[in-house]
Amino acid sequence: CLDSNGEVHKYGSWKTEDCHDCSCDKSGIQCCSSFVTPSGYDEEKCVSIFNKETCTYKVVEKDDHSKECPVPGWVG
Repeated sequence: CLDSNGEVHKYGSWKTEDCHDCSCDKSGIQCCSSFVTPSGYDEEKCVSIFNKETCTYKVVEKDDHSKECPVPGWVG
């Protein structure tokens, strides 16, 4: 299978550098995100930060990244 970056992959599955789970078989290639995105938090006071190493988001106060903000919803 040929991915969107022009790389060739054998049949099977892998995780991309941008945290997507991909698989390849005789019907083609399929990818989906392997993380959930925060939603519904106070965007005036808080910011979401994505960690590529763990493929997770953290929502923290803009003025103090050591304080986490409540997140009412996560979209997967």
